[in-house]
Amino acid sequence: MDGTLVDTEPYWIETEFAMAEKHGGTWSQEHALNLVGNDLLVSGAYIREHMGIDRTPAQIVDELLDGVVERVRRSVPWRPGARELLEHLTADGVPCALVTMSWQRFVEPILDRLPDGTFAAVVTGDMVEFGKPHPEPYLVAAQRLGVLPGDCLAIEDSNTGAKSAEAAGCLVLCVPNHVPILDGERRVFVDTLEGMKTGDLAALSAP
Repeated sequence: MDGTLVDTEPYWIETEFAMAEKHGGTWSQEHALNLVGNDLLVSGAYIREHMGIDRTPAQIVDELLDGVVERVRRSVPWRPGARELLEHLTADGVPCALVTMSWQRFVEPILDRLPDGTFAAVVTGDMVEFGKPHPEPYLVAAQRLGVLPGDCLAIEDSNTGAKSAEAAGCLVLCVPNHVPILDGERRVFVDTLEGMKTGDLAALSAP
């Protein structure tokens, strides 16, 4: 979701810097980008260590979510072509799942802006035991869709997310955004989702 469907990474980064200022810690853009695509509690532990603040990872995550949810409720920063591609897939009867390491309470205000039934399954970071880059999130999503992971195309914007989808057996359409994505055997790359339709995705998956 973050960086692929919506570009909320700037919201997370703003909130991280605000947290550092509030609690007397230190932070950098480099540290912020190291968190892209990570499980939230892993990010919370990283922030505790590198920001140097006296908060538990869970407290850090709760404070981050408060700040980012507030920003999302004011404005949802859709990525170019992402919402339109979802509309094409829905119209063509292609079941879609949202697989994100964000927690459910952050996902809800974004789902509220999409038509009912856009996603046949939603997997959030607080629903799985192991977050990305572990394959569990994508394995759970495929199971809930009732399909094999090898029959799925995942769309990802980070190397962490691409690793997760690839390890699950999915083909990965990589759309780099804030961080680079490495080449991989089951990875194809595009610069943007703008103008893409169902047939374009089907062509990527064709043998």
